[in-house]
Order: sequence, then C-alpha cells, then structure tokens
Amino acid sequence: MALTKEAFFNMVKSANASGVSDIHLRTDEKPCFRMRGDLIPVKMDPLTNDDLKLVSSLMIRDAEILSKLDKIKEHDGSFAVPNVCRLRYNLLRYQGKLGIILRLISDKVPTTEDLKLPAVINKIASANAGLVLVTGATGSGKSSTLAAMINFINKTSAVHVLTLEDPVEYIHNPIKARITQREIGADTADFNSALRSALRQDPDIILIGEMRDAETISIALKAAETGHLVFGTVHTTDALSTIGRVISMFPPSEQHVVRTRIADNLYSTISQRLLKTADGKGRIAAQEIMINNPGIKEAILDPVKTAEIYTYITKGKNGSGSQSFDQAITKLYKSGQISMEEAKSNATKPEDFERNLMFGDDQE
Repeated sequence: MALTKEAFFNMVKSANASGVSDIHLRTDEKPCFRMRGDLIPVKMDPLTNDDLKLVSSLMIRDAEILSKLDKIKEHDGSFAVPNVCRLRYNLLRYQGKLGIILRLISDKVPTTEDLKLPAVINKIASANAGLVLVTGATGSGKSSTLAAMINFINKTSAVHVLTLEDPVEYIHNPIKARITQREIGADTADFNSALRSALRQDPDIILIGEMRDAETISIALKAAETGHLVFGTVHTTDALSTIGRVISMFPPSEQHVVRTRIADNLYSTISQRLLKTADGKGRIAAQEIMINNPGIKEAILDPVKTAEIYTYITKGKNGSGSQSFDQAITKLYKSGQISMEEAKSNATKPEDFERNLMFGDDQE
C-alpha cells in the first residue's frame, strides 16, 4: 500500500511520542526508528521510490530543487509537522536509490534541567564573552545542549542572540532576549557570509552551527576578542582533540598566533556522549567540561604541555567546574542513572574508573 501524507505524519507522531531520535527511510526497506541508540525496524511494508518522493514533496519547499529530485545526490533541510515536532532531514543517494534520514526535534525547547546537565552549564551560558565549543560525535546531543543554553539565556538576559544554523532546529520565541535565527541557504548564502555580517547586526551572543574551516574559526575568535560570547560546535571527542583540530585548520605559519588567540579567548569546551539510562527508557549525556584557567591557558600556548590539559580538567573540583568524562560517568553511575556495564563500556580509562569506585577518588 502506497504511503500517504496522513500515514507519514502519523508515523512521525508515533515516533515523537515514543522518544525516537531519528527515522531512516530507504527505498525497498521498512522504515527504522532509532530508539535509545538502537535502530529498530517498523512493522509496515517496505517503502517504494514513490513513497520517498511523496515524503520529499512534503518537506522540500523549493520548487526548483523538487523538480530536480531524481538528480539530487544529497540535500539538507528542515520541516515542521504541525502540532507534533520539527524534522531536520537529509536526502541521499545510495547505490542509485533514494534515502531520507530524519532527525526529530521537539517543539518544546529543552532546559538544562530537562537534559539533567550539570549546574556549571548555566554558569557557562552566563559568561560575558569568550568562545564556547560544544563537541561530540554526530547524534551526541550537541544541538540539544546548545538549545538549552540559549533557552537559559533567553529567560535570564536582555540580550540579542544571533544564531547561524544549517538548518534551524529548535525555534526560540523571545522571552527576555531578542533572538535572530538565520538559516544557511534560506536566509544567507553560507556560514562565512553570515559571519562577516554578524558583527554589524549588534549581537551580544553568536551561535555558529558548525566550525568548519579556518575562516569560520578566525571570525569567531574575532567576535570573542571584541567582547562577544560565541558558541559553536566541532565534531571532536574531547578538549584535547578539539584544541588540536582547531589549530590544525590553519597553515603551520599561522598556528603559533592561533594558539595565542585560542588561549586568550577560549572560555570552555563541553564534550559529550549519550549513554543509555539504567531504566532502559532513554539516554543521558555524560560531559567532559573544561573551563579555561591560567594552567590550561599555559598548556594551550605550549605544544609540549598541551597534553597536561587533562590533568587540569580532573582537578576541576577545586573551583573551576571542570570535570573529566570518567568523573561524569562515575557520578552518573553512583546516582543510579546508568548501569555498571554502560559506565565501564563508555569510560575513557575503564581500569581507572573501576579503581576509583573501589578506593574512592578525591577528584570527584
């Protein structure tokens, strides 16, 4: 039976109600829901190419793009299912077939409390200026964490927040802040064009959907240097790899200067992984949090000392609010939010995690 608009909307509605994060639609295959990290086939007939064309026609607003659907190799966008949720979609070709990956985005903007994030996240969101990088693999919840931080700012500060997103995900309605959300492609040509104009748009806070190249990083650093708070994402796993990735985007002749600019302007990195909860009903973020301080600044400046950053992070209990992944995982396990198996399989150093549980860890 051919898929209909009503059936597609009902599928999304059911997925949203069940806590599904992603829907996979592929030609000649049954749809799959990603639930708590696992892909689960839906009990319905395999989809045809016509079914995927129907879904595409519902989501793609640009008639010119839609007219070239058979030739499109990949295409990104967003779409709202009325009174249900928003979808971030990616169309792709694989072996000549059409596929669509849908990310479900709740109409309700999450809070840091909803996501059970550490209290220090609100402190980071309250910073006056600097660069804050939220990092992690695709699907690790970076967008939700950033949305929660902007939500906190929206409720507490009379500021202008400018976001540059590809595409716009969570929709923020003004509370105390004025929020300008610009979508790459629809509202501006690209990230760099939008960034070059951003400082003329009187922002207090700028959110950049993704730090993709040296020019983006350079403009973001300039904004931080001129007194703005700048949020961005990087597809890296922890503070050390984030700093290394950002520096490596620049030619070797510029890297010394870039190290100095990062050391002076980086306020924090927040690196996260999603872990399955002990009750099997969801996932929760484990976060490595690095708050810049004089010791970390010195380690960023000196390539020989950069590896020492991890030591400063683990000593974060002494006032800065920093914490390592393993410290975060230990807290989640001790509070009963994750199982021992989940904790051990996600610990950066499983042997250290087990030792800390047995003998205590004065760094917690």
